[in-house]
Order: sequence, then C-alpha cells, then structure tokens
Amino acid sequence: MACVIGVRFKEVGKIYYFDPDGEELKIGDDVIVETSRGIECGKVAMENRELSDSSVTAPLKKMLRKATPEDIEKAAENRKKEERAFDICEQKIKQHGLKMKLVNVEYTFDNNKILFYFTADGRVDFRELVKDLAYVFKTRIELRQIGVRDEAKMLGGLGICGRPFCCNTFLGEFQPVSIKMAKEQGMSLNPVKISGTCGRLMCCLKYEQDTYTSLLKTTPKIGAIVDTPDGKGNVVDVNLLTGTLTVSMHKSPDASPHTFNVSDVKIIKDAQIRLEKDEIAKLKKLEKD
Repeated sequence: MACVIGVRFKEVGKIYYFDPDGEELKIGDDVIVETSRGIECGKVAMENRELSDSSVTAPLKKMLRKATPEDIEKAAENRKKEERAFDICEQKIKQHGLKMKLVNVEYTFDNNKILFYFTADGRVDFRELVKDLAYVFKTRIELRQIGVRDEAKMLGGLGICGRPFCCNTFLGEFQPVSIKMAKEQGMSLNPVKISGTCGRLMCCLKYEQDTYTSLLKTTPKIGAIVDTPDGKGNVVDVNLLTGTLTVSMHKSPDASPHTFNVSDVKIIKDAQIRLEKDEIAKLKKLEKD
C-alpha cells in the first residue's frame, strides 16, 4: 500500500498522485511538486489516503513542500506573464503567416519552460516561431497542438443546454463518445442536436449512457412486437426515461397508436437498435477528438 495525495494543476483537470512525504494535507491546499514538465504549483484535490501499489504509477514522486505565501504570489505573477506571452505569440503567428489558432499559454512554476497550446487543421511548421519566442523569453519554448475538445475545456463557455461546458466544470478527463450512444438514447441524429460547441459529440452522452443501457434491458425497442392489455401490436415510439411506449395495434393498424407503460406490456419479439451505413458515414467526424 502507498500513502498518496491527489493534485490538480488546472481547476478541472486530471488528478495526479504524489507522496505527501509524511504531511497531512487538506483539499484546496497549495503544494509544490516536481512533474515531467518541471516544478509545478498545484492544489490538493484528494486528501491523504492509502492506495494499492497497482493503482499507483511507479515511481511515485514526493511532494517537495507545501506552498508558502511567496510560492502562491509567484504563481499569481506567472498568470500575469502568461497574458503578456499570449499577446506576443499571437503577434508572432501573424508575422509568420501561420495557419494556427493560439488557445492558451502556461508558464511552469520555475519559469524554465513556457507552453503554448494551439489548434490547426493540419500540421504546422512552427520552427521559426519557436526560435523567435525563445529569443524574446530567453527560456525553453514548447508548442503543443491540441484538439477542439481540449480547446473547449480550456476556454469554457455555455452548451446548448444553457449550462457551462461539462468538460470545463467537472469532467476531469475526456471519455470516448460514439454515435451508437446517441442512437440508443433516442436522440435525433442531427449533428446540430447531438454535438457540442466544439463540434464533437456531446460529453453528456457518455456519462448518461449507463442509465440508458440499464433501461434498454427492460424496455421494448422501436419495432418490437408486444402484448398489451388491448392486444398485440408493434412499438412505434419509446420514451426510455418515462417508461412509456407508443404501440400500433394489430387489430386496428389504421387507428391512432395507443400509449402504455412498460410495466403493462410483455415483449413477444424484441427489435435491435442498428446504425445504418449512411448514418455512420455522415456523422463519423463527430466522434473524433
């Protein structure tokens, strides 16, 4: 077993494990740790706890120290430097005529490296840009190309639901989202309806999927033949969350369909949810990161 703390470097980011080096820490405490990027200042997101060795990536690095008032002040100064670096980098991008969009800038705590995050449609030759930036800032420069989902997570905004982006408020890591999830949840396969502001499938399709998967086990699907209190019929519409079915009755196929609760019907022959080839081809781009 290993005693660890969980540390985040962004407000809504991945949690990394560190050895607390014998100190008892609380959520929200600022700490100084060494990462693959260099010395960083982060916040404790998980208090001291014991985890099995298999749950921890070796070697487990020790926390360097709990952040001092001077450390916190330095981190705040770095945030101001990032704003200036952002403006300078944007100017340099224009000067070099590069087809890239600068998204964010991060200084490592020790100022040994500056990371510039950008998006672009394809590969970008930014070697000359890196030289210019290194000349201006006199430190190591790293440019990282990110996807549109990462851009949305960094910048934030409001989703089509009217609430702040899930990725920017509580989702620590992105999970794969598929068109099949949208189909199984009864969503209209209209790109506008199932994609977020980033242009990719909405993250909420993933974390709501377990509920829909459970409901699908006991709910007849569209096309299923069921036995109802009014006789046999075919399911023509389903509301999984309310548990209601719309059934076209065999004895009166031209009449208006009847509505039943899922608990009042018995499945004679269930149907399957299938994605058509044209649906996959049309929406495949929405699955990309």
